[in-house]
Amino acid sequence: MPAHEKINYVEYPAKDIEATKAFFTTAFSWSFTDYGPDYTAFSNEGIDGGFFTSNQAASTHAGSALIVFYSKNLDTTLSKIEKAGGKIVKPIFSFPGGRRFHFTEPSGNEFAVWSDAGL
Repeated sequence: MPAHEKINYVEYPAKDIEATKAFFTTAFSWSFTDYGPDYTAFSNEGIDGGFFTSNQAASTHAGSALIVFYSKNLDTTLSKIEKAGGKIVKPIFSFPGGRRFHFTEPSGNEFAVWSDAGL
């Protein structure tokens, strides 16, 4: 049951829903439920959410919120993202408490991955 007044769901635009689904399936082993040709949902990935057909993309440069993944091995996750067709838009950098990088998936949405491993 969803928690009262807590973040429950996130939605992202997708220029190419099929390419976005293929990326997340390959890079992170996600599965999707389609609700018609213009919407697909994911669940059990830390937060539930979905992608809707749109020519827009979420990016921090445009002021969008940023969804950040955690990884126990940042270099391995970066490699998986690149092999799945993701584009690294901010290479690995250090910050107090860890390291992280930013990437875009095939529809152009920006995400980040961080790790505290090795600190």
